[in-house]
Amino acid sequence: MRAGPAAAFDRLYTRQAASLTRQAFLLCGHRRLAERAVVYAFHRAWERWPEVAVDPDPAGWVRAAAHDYALSPWHQLVPGRRGGEPRAVPPEDRGLLEALLSLPRCYRRSLVLHDGVGLRLPETAAETEATTRAAALRILHARTCLAARLPGLAETAPRDRGALLTGLLRDFAAGHPAKTCSPAALRASGERRTRRWTWAAYALVATAVSTITAVAVLTG
Repeated sequence: MRAGPAAAFDRLYTRQAASLTRQAFLLCGHRRLAERAVVYAFHRAWERWPEVAVDPDPAGWVRAAAHDYALSPWHQLVPGRRGGEPRAVPPEDRGLLEALLSLPRCYRRSLVLHDGVGLRLPETAAETEATTRAAALRILHARTCLAARLPGLAETAPRDRGALLTGLLRDFAAGHPAKTCSPAALRASGERRTRRWTWAAYALVATAVSTITAVAVLTG
């Protein structure tokens, strides 16, 4: 059996990539953006693997990075991304996705973490950088908003909505295949990305030094 950093990273990717892609899709409503969010998160994890490997929860570290990327408001500036792509999902799932995307981002994330992923309330609060009370209020408000749009949820008693949403979110995720690559290919692409950024940084520094030198010569 292989050992070492690459093997540990590959195991994490194999176990988490597909489910993270589905979570990201629930958060942003775009398949390709969800896939990019997961690739970005694992690239970051591989770049910082000595830190991630000793984190108490490496899966949580990657999940937070993927969720941050998927929910970044900058993506809304790209034409065609605002409001997600609910028409790309089957009609029976469209209502749930549209309802989720109507929620504020922090409510959507808290709901997916708690009712979808299954994190406990304190863990959800920690991952969303909120107090436990604030996280609880976000989840309750999110459930109320979804109940106003989903008839089946509206007919359910408030205390039972969490369990029903857990089933709905997991059924939704299970019905949507997640496109992933091999962990070795992902590590290789991440290393190429790091090299490109490194050379770009060197080029920028060299340009700045040349400009400063030229200005000094001309003004001296």
